[in-house]
Amino acid sequence: MFNSFKRRAPSISIFHHPSSPPSLKALKLLQSANTSPYPANKSPSAPPLEYNLEVVESPPTTDQVRTILSYMPSKATSPSMALLSAHPSAGAGETRPQSIEAIVELARKTPAALKWPIVVDWEDGKAVIGDVEGVKSMLETLRRKRDGEEKTGDEVDQPKGWFT
Repeated sequence: MFNSFKRRAPSISIFHHPSSPPSLKALKLLQSANTSPYPANKSPSAPPLEYNLEVVESPPTTDQVRTILSYMPSKATSPSMALLSAHPSAGAGETRPQSIEAIVELARKTPAALKWPIVVDWEDGKAVIGDVEGVKSMLETLRRKRDGEEKTGDEVDQPKGWFT
């Protein structure tokens, strides 16, 4: 009866850097999927995807980075490998920051040191760092849920009571 109250549009954040081509491409893709038919090339009559898009033009905070790293598929990857780019300002070898706090501080001082964009689906617990193809995959998951091809959290492993 009250399940309709639980459903809400997912919240997706993009930590965006305007001078990064992958970040610009990912932002355009996210904005387009949220306002135009998705997928546009297969079905022009399809509705747009419903999600709340937050565009953040600064690096994530230390707590946000911890959460983002917990959403990554491989927990074995070090924070510096996951977040830092190949830019010389990111350091190399032993000069490369290893702690989350040091990475966040470096990103504040030198944004080019980070891999951009960082896209996070807070409800599904998924994150993509520096990968436009990963953003497309995230959008495809949302499309499958919208079209009923993939079960949502309300439909997965719900215990059946006496009166349901």
